[in-house]
Amino acid sequence: MERPRHQGMAKNTYMRWRLPLVCLLWEVAMIVLFGVFVHFGAEADAHWEEEKREMNLTSDIENDFYFRYPSFQDVHVMIFVGFGFLMTFLKRYGFGAVGFNFLLAAFGIQWALLMQGWFHSFKNGKILIGVENLINADFCVGSVCIAFGAILGKTSPIQLLVMTLFQVTLFSVNEYILLNLLHVKDAGGSMTIHTFGAYFGLTVTRILYRPNLEQSKDKQGSVYHSDLFAMIGTLYLWMYWPSFNSAISDHGDAQHRSAINTYCSLAACVLTTMAFSSMLQKKGKLDMVHIQNATLAGGVAVGTSAEMMLTPYGSLIVGSISGIVSTVGYVYFTPFLESRLHIQDTCGIHNLHAMPGLIGGIVGAITAAAATEDVYGKEGFIKAFDFTGAYQTRTPSIQGGFQAAGIVVSLLMAFAGGAIVGGILKLPIWGDAAAENCFEDDVYWEVPEDEESDAYHMHNPDKPASP
Repeated sequence: MERPRHQGMAKNTYMRWRLPLVCLLWEVAMIVLFGVFVHFGAEADAHWEEEKREMNLTSDIENDFYFRYPSFQDVHVMIFVGFGFLMTFLKRYGFGAVGFNFLLAAFGIQWALLMQGWFHSFKNGKILIGVENLINADFCVGSVCIAFGAILGKTSPIQLLVMTLFQVTLFSVNEYILLNLLHVKDAGGSMTIHTFGAYFGLTVTRILYRPNLEQSKDKQGSVYHSDLFAMIGTLYLWMYWPSFNSAISDHGDAQHRSAINTYCSLAACVLTTMAFSSMLQKKGKLDMVHIQNATLAGGVAVGTSAEMMLTPYGSLIVGSISGIVSTVGYVYFTPFLESRLHIQDTCGIHNLHAMPGLIGGIVGAITAAAATEDVYGKEGFIKAFDFTGAYQTRTPSIQGGFQAAGIVVSLLMAFAGGAIVGGILKLPIWGDAAAENCFEDDVYWEVPEDEESDAYHMHNPDKPASP
């Protein structure tokens, strides 16, 4: 049991029975629910041969697996390697960053397959899954990984699992409202993934505010090797982001366009990030925090409009702006949020995901409202915005209005959901660490002896070293 040296209730971080109980019970629940509801979709089922004949398909290569799996692989790497390593910058929380990201993502994809399946692919009492469902589940978990960045180092693994359970549920509801009820286009998830995930996480960390966190200020920094590990995450995310934004776009021109727009936006973002990182430092030196994070803002900001006719030069403009906004955010907004609004944002998700997500939603609304048949062609115009069936009379200006409404809905869902979930996580039953022990791996992990010894002597400077 961990007892803080300051006033307040003792914190019991003992996980031996609590964590196994939660993990095993929830996994049993997943097995039961999958057994009752989940079935292979037509293109993954053994009846595929019959399906091919009915659809007049002549080759297995026309199975959606061969179109989507390369993108799925890229997105999967982003979730587990990209986000995991991006958060290893904390000098004493590398195990927690990668390991807890692994835990919440592994649980989250199972729950997301069920939640999204009930909303989008539920037929005759069964959820039919294929490779596109796997991609969408990863997208859903991506929003949880984003929220995790705000509370990194301050929560127990059980709190993270509880947050994942609720956030995946809320994400699925928000996604259904935007994509199905409002008929919003959001290929790369600027609104559904980044705006929702970031403001949800920021609300949770505000509710979980720790007034004594200054005691752990020295551990909230990085060391040379931890920043290098974080750059591994940055580079994986940066390289694979074109796949992320194009993964579920329509085959053909839309998917092709999404990759190009994202590619251009990311490239421009790096230059403006480097420029403003140097410009905003007194000695003109680059700050690794900016390079690890703000260089990715271009991928976030182009997400909603990625499959639209944004044009390559338009993508460069969006990427340039997002790099500037994100870097300025790290220099000025993060300190303001913590000192004035009591929002302790460990990874700076407000700068990488929240503000660029809002930019992405606004750019998407403007690009949709400005769409014309001259630019898209008559058939391309209808296909790009799916102006068919109940939506065949929708005009670009109306579509732009609905796109803007999607931003508002995502924000409301994030604030309301984050407040409720934050309140639940604040209950004193989840085994979170005391303020002075935050950002320490050895609270929940077996740490190699040399690191463990260093951590011990940080907390007990008056104790002599063991011989």
